Amino acid sequence: MPINFQDSTPLYIQIIQDIKDKIAKGSLAVGEQLSSHKELATEYDVSLITIKSALSTLIDDGYLYSRVGKGTFVAKRVSKSNISRHDSIGLVLQDLKNPFFSLIAHMVEETAYSKGYNILLSNSSSQIKKEEGQINHFKNIGVKGMIIATLRKEPHAPQIIRDLHEEGFPYVMVSYVADDDIWHVGADHKGGAEMGTQHLIELGYKKIGYINSPTNNSLGELRFQGYKEALKNAGLEFNANFTLQFASEKVTDGYKIGYKLGDTFDALEDKPEAFFVYNDYSALGFIKRIQELGYTVPDDIAIVGFDDIDQAKYANVPLTTIHQPIEKIGTVAIDKLLEIIEGKTPEVRSILQPHLIVRESCGAKSNSDSNNTDHLSTTGTG
Repeated sequence: MPINFQDSTPLYIQIIQDIKDKIAKGSLAVGEQLSSHKELATEYDVSLITIKSALSTLIDDGYLYSRVGKGTFVAKRVSKSNISRHDSIGLVLQDLKNPFFSLIAHMVEETAYSKGYNILLSNSSSQIKKEEGQINHFKNIGVKGMIIATLRKEPHAPQIIRDLHEEGFPYVMVSYVADDDIWHVGADHKGGAEMGTQHLIELGYKKIGYINSPTNNSLGELRFQGYKEALKNAGLEFNANFTLQFASEKVTDGYKIGYKLGDTFDALEDKPEAFFVYNDYSALGFIKRIQELGYTVPDDIAIVGFDDIDQAKYANVPLTTIHQPIEKIGTVAIDKLLEIIEGKTPEVRSILQPHLIVRESCGAKSNSDSNNTDHLSTTGTG
């Protein structure tokens, strides 16, 4: 199937589903060899890394197997119903269609299986009651620990996480939490936002706005602080009229929010020259709408996003963005959890440093992918 680059589902997940569908329909038979990695990358029009991630997951799940020097083949499915609760880890995530959570799940699974742990995956489907029920269910069936991304938008840990903490139950949070005593792995969100805004300042923009998350979102406010800090450091005045925010909490789709805010921007008499945007989905939705209204990016308005989702590089105007080291968040989180399970005392908070990916939407042409590396720090803003 052709990859849908406009779909929010991560590319490797789309490939996984396509191969599963082919196996289910019989177009890929048991024992049949798949095309080479290079041929599959050409067929799906994606990178080799994306193909390897998809095939690795399918191998872990028992759909495929590989032979060194021979290739990858369709496996005979074996039931995994005999998962032992005594060596399992619960993974409670918000939405597996979100690239952040799907990549974390992938990295956690790889590390956990290599250490002899099964992963019990739970998708809370953006429902807080379901999330709490899944946490309690995992406790009741005896998992050794949990990695959790809570739906709550407040900066502090919800009561159910506090309860785990006070009970001494092993857990690690991978969604933002401000509490210094809560086990957490994440990115330096404030520093990343400051970095993205600083890049726009260095390109010569003076009137820089911020497209925020919906109201009452602590992560959006944290990135807002980074944006304002960059303006302050550069001696630029903060203009509240340049901050666009969708007031309703009922609409949570970042792309739709960005799209709607395109009309808000169009109605401004005094318009910014550039925007730092809370996340890539909102940036892409915003760009889509303002292009429909006749604006060009970056000539009329420059854009920098945050997250570096797969779709960012494939947009009609490739998106300059802050790369959040999602893969490392997953691996560091599972390593920290296993240390806690083993009775060790790792650093409570591990904050990974993001970096800037320069593409076309900001007005600069150079690409910094090869010039930046991620840095792990156990101190920071995250």
